[in-house]
Amino acid sequence: MSDLSEAVADGEPVADDEEAAAVRRAGWRMWLKRLSVAAAVVVVLPFVLVPIYLFARPVSTLMVWDLLTFQGYSRDWVDLDDIAPSMKQAVVMSEDGQFCFHDGVDWTQLRSVLSRNGGPNRGASTITMQTVKNVFLWPSRSYLRKGLEIPLALYADFVWSKRRTLEIYLNIAELGPNVYGVEAAAHYYFKKSASKLSRREAALIAAALPNPAIRNPLKPSRAQKTLSRIIELRVNQSGAYVECLAP
Repeated sequence: MSDLSEAVADGEPVADDEEAAAVRRAGWRMWLKRLSVAAAVVVVLPFVLVPIYLFARPVSTLMVWDLLTFQGYSRDWVDLDDIAPSMKQAVVMSEDGQFCFHDGVDWTQLRSVLSRNGGPNRGASTITMQTVKNVFLWPSRSYLRKGLEIPLALYADFVWSKRRTLEIYLNIAELGPNVYGVEAAAHYYFKKSASKLSRREAALIAAALPNPAIRNPLKPSRAQKTLSRIIELRVNQSGAYVECLAP
């Protein structure tokens, strides 16, 4: 009697075991294929789209999520020159004071934050890094996201001008519930265009950027008011820090 016949005679489910193993291998191959495709999309697609976004108007991944979950969103694209100077200066001076001088990544700040906290932190993110994260990646903090964010920021800074980077950022940054960009935020909070924002209003919007889900420019907390006053002072002293924004 053959081994197979003996196994069958003894009641051993040889064929079933082999079929189950084959199914498991096929399942692993399917997931590896899916992961490969996902990795290709995450890595390759941004490098294709960055040059396209020299002219096209991107949306953020959060805006896409709002659409997929049937929430919708408010965003009115506005050219950089149609945004109040105080709004542009407030965002640069509150989010990334070295914006005009780094290559997309503020290496000094990044090393300082990592050595102090030992992990990914928003304090190490430049406007360029936040822009590519908003356009291409996901919001949760992780080493994986930061590892993708840094090369994308370097690439974007090489392709885009500083003005274009800030223009994209100011049109996709989340500034309220399903509200994106300073034009939509200006209308939502102050019933006016972003070109008409006062220095105080611009500072209040900029102060909401780190956590727009709970920071309301119309109802600022004591800490938010203090931060907005600091931002106003920084705008007054911005000078050479915002020279790269000149037309």
